[in-house]
Amino acid sequence: MIDRRGTGSAGRPINLLTNHFKVSVNVPDAVFYQYSVSFTSEERRDVEGKGIGRKLMDKLYQTYSSELAGKKFAYDGEKTLYTVGPLPQNKLVLTVVLEDSFAKRESENLGGGESSTKRSKRSFQSRTFKVEISYAAKVPLKSILLGLKGKDKDNSAQDALRVLDIALRQTAAKRGCLLVRQSFFHDDSRYFTDVGEGVTGVKGFHASFCPTQGGLSLNMDVSTTMILKPGAVIEFLLANQNVREPRHLNWAKAKKMLKNLRIKTSHRHMEYKIVGLSEKPCNQQFFPLKLRNGKGPGGEEQTVDVTVSDYFVERHGIVLTNSADLPCLDVGKGNRPNYLPLELCSLVSLQRYTKALSSMQRASLVEKSRQKPPERMRTLVDALRNYRYDEDPVLAECGISIEKQLTQIKGRVLESPKLKVGNSDDCIPRNGRWNYNQRTLLQPFHIKCWVIVNFSARCDMSHLSHEFIDCSRKKGVQIERPKLLIKEDSQLQRESPVRRVDRMVEQIEKFRDLHQLDLILCVLAERKNSDIYGPWKKKCLSDLGVATQCISPYKINDQCLTNLLLKVNAKLGGINSLLAIEYSSSVPIIKNTPTMILGMDVSHGSPGQSDMPSIAAVVGSRHWPLISRYRASVRTQSPKMEMIDALFKPLADGKDDGIMQELLLDFYRSSNGRKPTQIIIFRDGVSESQFNQVLNIELEQIVKAYQNLGETSIPKFTVIVAQKNHHTKLFQANSPENVPPGTVVDSMIVHPRNYDFYMCAQAGMIGTSRPAHYHVLIDEIGFSADGVQNLVHSLCYAYQRSTTAISIVAPIYYAHLAAKQMSQFVKFEDLSETSSQQESTASAPPVPELPRLHKNVRSSMFFC
Repeated sequence: MIDRRGTGSAGRPINLLTNHFKVSVNVPDAVFYQYSVSFTSEERRDVEGKGIGRKLMDKLYQTYSSELAGKKFAYDGEKTLYTVGPLPQNKLVLTVVLEDSFAKRESENLGGGESSTKRSKRSFQSRTFKVEISYAAKVPLKSILLGLKGKDKDNSAQDALRVLDIALRQTAAKRGCLLVRQSFFHDDSRYFTDVGEGVTGVKGFHASFCPTQGGLSLNMDVSTTMILKPGAVIEFLLANQNVREPRHLNWAKAKKMLKNLRIKTSHRHMEYKIVGLSEKPCNQQFFPLKLRNGKGPGGEEQTVDVTVSDYFVERHGIVLTNSADLPCLDVGKGNRPNYLPLELCSLVSLQRYTKALSSMQRASLVEKSRQKPPERMRTLVDALRNYRYDEDPVLAECGISIEKQLTQIKGRVLESPKLKVGNSDDCIPRNGRWNYNQRTLLQPFHIKCWVIVNFSARCDMSHLSHEFIDCSRKKGVQIERPKLLIKEDSQLQRESPVRRVDRMVEQIEKFRDLHQLDLILCVLAERKNSDIYGPWKKKCLSDLGVATQCISPYKINDQCLTNLLLKVNAKLGGINSLLAIEYSSSVPIIKNTPTMILGMDVSHGSPGQSDMPSIAAVVGSRHWPLISRYRASVRTQSPKMEMIDALFKPLADGKDDGIMQELLLDFYRSSNGRKPTQIIIFRDGVSESQFNQVLNIELEQIVKAYQNLGETSIPKFTVIVAQKNHHTKLFQANSPENVPPGTVVDSMIVHPRNYDFYMCAQAGMIGTSRPAHYHVLIDEIGFSADGVQNLVHSLCYAYQRSTTAISIVAPIYYAHLAAKQMSQFVKFEDLSETSSQQESTASAPPVPELPRLHKNVRSSMFFC
């Protein structure tokens, strides 16, 4: 990875504030001592640190403070702790007694199976653990200071920063927060936001130490995570399934939803973990109850079968009013069920919800959690003052102090690039936006043969057709009247999505000029998550080889129709606009040397879908010297695998079936037989720890694919990683508005040595804008700082689908769209559930492949 090559100077200067708080280290010679921690229970079983570890270490400190020489420590919650300076001994074995340890279960066993009085009583006794602490390593604090000067050769600064971050986490844990990596969430209803379906957004704070050009800083930001709505289990289930009465609940779905959640009972105030549901309702679910002092003739214990309902009336005087005829929660273990009525159970707070949010939930969360810049700044400064992080004992021992004000920095605002539209007219964006009022598209496609199909949506197709033709002609597009208007038979709505699509295609295939079809405009009833979308796209793009555009028109106006036209024209091979420098073939560094631009992205299934294949998408530019036209290649790969493994894919016969060969050959054909001698790679979605893998694995594959085509000379490469998931925000120092589009920062808060910069290309209309964070890993092409920043900025205006500058370069956005669209060709959810139900085997199941695109649309911008 290359070092920074100076800073840019283009653009007008702007005074900014950022959510980095300056940190001073007043004891730089302090040394952290790292120790490994292991726990063993009295049954000589190893105990995982998660969950119980912090309780044990708190108790250990209370009991053995003198043996530890009064040393305060930073504990990571699992198997490692750190102290400032050494403990008295390199190895300590200490005994810790926890009162009323995690055995939080009732003394009565409300279920069948084995149970004994001895086991039950022990629930209320203490448990003994052996804690072993062993010296592991030294981590000098001064390695951070060396890192700030660019002299940290062995990267030990990262280890020291990790210790500081662990101290932050420990402070939050002691306050009862939910910890999610470096974000902390309080159990305080003032921070809760109901987003529907039993899910609550909880606002918290991200805090982490980071090395910057301006010194060590604490990066603090507002953060949000999802939790299950705390409170009555019945109320949660009703909200989750969106029904009004318990009798309408789907209990199979409820069982899946509730498994492993923690609940608290109202009659005994004890916590349990749900393992399942009873087969029968409370008033019919029997279990063997031991009689008190009841002995049989042979001295054996006597039992009597009672229902759960009767048990709670007789033993607790509780008459079940709302859940007698509902299943019970099973909180037992193994073959010993333990039943609890639903109405006595509440979900414990701060239980994370990790599944993907629905579009409605996401919209609700965004609406309720957005903050304008002044509000966000105020929230952060107040939080930092309230948390008083520098009072943490470990941080205080290092002499760490944190400023309580946002850091002032200098930025620059780059000038918006000029665009070319129809009739070679100039179009100058204002505040990151432009429009096609009184303008035409640069290269409109002549739409001669097209049809409209309607999947049972409320839509007047004749009116839609008339308005779309009218809008298109105003924007310079020649378009004939549609050849067919096909409305789905309403009786087919109950059929499966695949069957409905097949029936619609059967009607289209009756059209005698099918091979001349340019476009199928598809009207869907649902705006988001339509079951028809995936099968329909697959049928058109993979089987028929016809471009298709889906629409769900809740209102048909000029804005809606113009957006529709932009997508259609780009898909069919037209060009909506070009950068002026691109139009005149004068893009610096690219204009004289055949240059290919790649956008690379990998999308994964949502956290709740661990078996879903990951989708790798790469788009490559075509028609050099243009930088606005792209072709996509998409493949599946192993779940959660971030590095793209199909860039070079040699077959037994020596041929290459990889992504890069497809894109390189297309570049050659579309660029008048020119081969790329420069390749600029924009890679999305990788963290700093994976940068070397991008160079050693992905770049290596691209080189092999190039060489496999018989080339001996290798192109020059520039590799740039773009990150959106970071916590740095930029604010105007003298205005309550978001930073203007084109704001760039390449000093003060950037890495002390590595080549990175922040850019906010988009206009932030709502909430607080988030800049993109670009990292230049290698630059063999030799861009200047201004050159790279101007290219990145320009590519945010090259997005054919909209009339606004976007937040990240267009090639990355296109790769994301291509992966998202083609992932819906196959219903991976079904495959995921099937594979998770199978017994785990030594070898992972083969990853299902995506259907390949039809040759007619393969090189199109089908993803637009």
